Amino acid sequence: MPEHPLPYRPHNHDACVSQALADAQAICRKQNARLTPIRERVLELIWQAHKPLGAYELLARLGEDGQNAAPPTVYRALDFLQQHGLVHRIASLNAFIGCAHAGEYHRGSFLICRDCGTVLELACPELNNAIESAARHQSFQPEEVTLEIAGLCPGCQQANHHD
Repeated sequence: MPEHPLPYRPHNHDACVSQALADAQAICRKQNARLTPIRERVLELIWQAHKPLGAYELLARLGEDGQNAAPPTVYRALDFLQQHGLVHRIASLNAFIGCAHAGEYHRGSFLICRDCGTVLELACPELNNAIESAARHQSFQPEEVTLEIAGLCPGCQQANHHD
């Protein structure tokens, strides 16, 4: 699957969202999972934002669409999307971001801009291998690893430098 562009670099955002939805449809077909209209819309809203969205932000945006969704509906959609590797939960923000590597097994590592809130999924096999190796050295078997790194994106670094 093609690499998704960085959220803070210029790119064709509509193509980015379309690609994420096409990837999700293909993954769900392959996994024999049902990507219902509400699940697909939640995923689309997450990708359109290019920033993490919380469940209640998603609920408000669904309301703007004229959909009368309740919190459990959004939480069930998010659970489904997480289970099928289409979104990641960013614990420190209690929000969700689209998975840039949907359909591939990987550990989640994220660069989170503390100024603008942009989140970038970091693809770094060496980092994942180092974590696995360190855990094995301690006779520990990791089942789930999510690494969240706070800092400044290039745009905010530049803005802070000019202040």
